[in-house]
Amino acid sequence: MKNNLIAAAELDRLETWAKYTADMCHSCMSSCCTLPVEARLNDLIRIGVVDEFERSEPLKNIAKRLQKDGIVERFHQKSGIFTLTRMSNNDCYYLDRKTRLCTIYDKRPDTCRNHPKIGPRPGYCAYKPKA
Repeated sequence: MKNNLIAAAELDRLETWAKYTADMCHSCMSSCCTLPVEARLNDLIRIGVVDEFERSEPLKNIAKRLQKDGIVERFHQKSGIFTLTRMSNNDCYYLDRKTRLCTIYDKRPDTCRNHPKIGPRPGYCAYKPKA
């Protein structure tokens, strides 16, 4: 009998990632939510951690505040990209540890909205099946 189980991908080894299919999300341990999440100012406004009136503030000032608040891990000034903080187990700051669901799904950053169309291996997923 052939084993139809898909082995879990290794996040750091792109060659282990599986070709993405929509049904993967329902049986996954949210492995994409352990990848670094890049966000832009519009994403941070949508999430609700930056107010619309702050749009005219220098991004580095916003980044300093969000780093102090523990929401942003890094900021790349040249590209204007913020990287959201991850928990000690590499989970996204906004991933519920018990349910493995996004707590801001309707407001999630564009990086998450467009995964896996964009990312380290477009069209592929670091699928990790639920136990």
